[in-house]
Formats: sequence, structure tokens, C-alpha cells
Amino acid sequence: MKWSKFTWEATLPIYEKILDLPFIHGVIDGSLAEEKFEFYIRQDAMYIAEFGKILAGIASKLHNPDHILSFLQFSTESIQMERALHDSFLKKYPSSKEIEPSPSCLLYTSKMYQQFVTEPVEVAVASVLPCFWIYREVGNYIVKNQTKGQNPYQDWIDTYGGEDYAAIVDIAIAICDDLAAQTTEDIRRKMTEAFVMSSRMEWMFWDSAWRLEQWRV
Repeated sequence: MKWSKFTWEATLPIYEKILDLPFIHGVIDGSLAEEKFEFYIRQDAMYIAEFGKILAGIASKLHNPDHILSFLQFSTESIQMERALHDSFLKKYPSSKEIEPSPSCLLYTSKMYQQFVTEPVEVAVASVLPCFWIYREVGNYIVKNQTKGQNPYQDWIDTYGGEDYAAIVDIAIAICDDLAAQTTEDIRRKMTEAFVMSSRMEWMFWDSAWRLEQWRV
């Protein structure tokens, strides 16, 4: 069994809890309060800024030229796509307030940095994969189940439920499988643990937007 299939099956309980989040249901039928989506978009913009740096750093540690090229493209082309999406929504939400990362956003990016700095590159790659893979699956789920008619979040839905994004995710999964096939059982185990942890962070990120999470002190 490929590493990706084994690991996705291990992560299914978390993924199913993501689909149950009220934030996701609000996007499906377009009823999500604008302030919650604005909170999410602003936090996601900060997350993506750090995510792009991590992807570029991973590229510098890889050895396979095709893998290096893919991660460099992830850190530029896919990040630019998401930034353009963020900008299109942020134009609707002008604000002069300084925004800081929420606890969940900071925890997620810090954990990926920790994996990148302290673990083998295979583990770092596995830690960033849920951001690709889970978004595709959630996007496809929303497309399949969304309420027909006008939806204020349709551009977001179309981005992550689209074929262009799906192709990017396929490449990222294939790289993880290549790396897993060429490494040790111990590192494969750590890859799965990193994937599961980042999947939990995905749940936390959307839940934090629903709760408009703030620092309490």
C-alpha cells in the first residue's frame, strides 16, 4: 500500500470532523457570516506568507531535480494563485487595524517550521501536504454539496474545487509517495505523524475562524 493511501485512511476521522465544521457548512450554503469569512481570509493570508517560505526551504533540501522544481513552483505559482484569491476578497473588507496571527494560525505555522528545521526533509514534506490535499477534498465536497444559486464565497469554492488545483495536489502526493518509498520505516512513521498533526491543525484553523479566535491575554 502506498504511503499516501495508508496515511489518508489514518487521517479520515479528522477529515470527517472537518466536513462537520459549521464554518464549512456555512460556505456550502453561503450562510457563513461575512465577519467569520473575513477573519478566515486575513488569517489565511498570514498563513500563506509563511507557508510559501517553508515550501521554498523544502526545495533547498530536496535532491531529486523534479521534486525541487515542483516545490519551487508550489512556493511561487500556487502561492500567487492563493494570494490573488485573498486580495480579491480583502478588497471587500478594508481595514486600518493591524492584524496579528491568531493562536491557531501561529501554532500551525510554527509547527511546520519546527518540522522543517528539526526533522528529515521527508517529514517536512509530509507536514505541508495536508494544506494541499485537505483543501482539495474539502473544495470537491463543497462543490458536490453546495446549495445552488448565488454564493458570496463562490470564487473560493471554485479555486479549491477546480481542476488546476487538483493537478497541483496530485504532484504533491506523488512526491510524498516517492520520498516515502525510498526512506526508512521509522521516517515513514514520522511522515504519517506529521501529516496527521497538520490535519488536526487544519481543523483548528477553520474552527478558529468560526469562533473568531482571539488572544485572551
